[in-house]
Amino acid sequence: MSKVAVVTGAGSGVGRATALKLVAQGWSVVLIGRTEETLRATAEATKRAGACMIARLKIGDVEGTKRIADEVLNRFGRVDLLVNAAGTNVPKRSLEVLSMADYHEMMDSNLNGAFYLIQAFLPTMRKQKSGTVVNIVSDAGKQASPKAGPGYVVSKFGMVGLTQAVNAEERPNGIRACAILPGDINTPLLDKRPAPPNSDARAKMLQPEDVADCVMLAANLPERAVIEELLIRPR
Repeated sequence: MSKVAVVTGAGSGVGRATALKLVAQGWSVVLIGRTEETLRATAEATKRAGACMIARLKIGDVEGTKRIADEVLNRFGRVDLLVNAAGTNVPKRSLEVLSMADYHEMMDSNLNGAFYLIQAFLPTMRKQKSGTVVNIVSDAGKQASPKAGPGYVVSKFGMVGLTQAVNAEERPNGIRACAILPGDINTPLLDKRPAPPNSDARAKMLQPEDVADCVMLAANLPERAVIEELLIRPR
């Protein structure tokens, strides 16, 4: 039986690139995202749509997360890898203009949603005595910058702490967690910047498949090893 991965943000960017690599290596993959059309496009792009389960979810929805987790476990019976790749930012992101609504949206999408999913699948991973969690964070989770904005920074620092907490508590249960902290990536999230970069600038950034390769490294390491934190930036 193939290993089972759950990937959020699977409709585009790092989530899609990761799903493509996982299916190519023989994994069964649960594609989670907000829009069914983009998830189906990812499934079709794998060339093995039958290896994919599509699950629509607004990241940060507690009850929706529980429902999806039940559906995944009913179908596959196990989860070997959880990749929290979903995330967002807003154009009006500085302290001066950030609204409370936008702040809470970022916390739900970037941090709370990852926490809910981890909590949903940890019991199964504990029973298995194995499991890997990979959180796609940002180098803004290591050093704040005006470019990222405070809401994004707070959520990403939280993701680093969440990763550390999983390792601190769940290591005896055979569970490991990795925080990947990329610099600028050429994904649709760039369009939400106050001044989106042009095509030349995007070509010099990390590409989604670069970060997906890091996910695969963390997932494919022998169970005796864990990459706790990985910082990757454009050369």
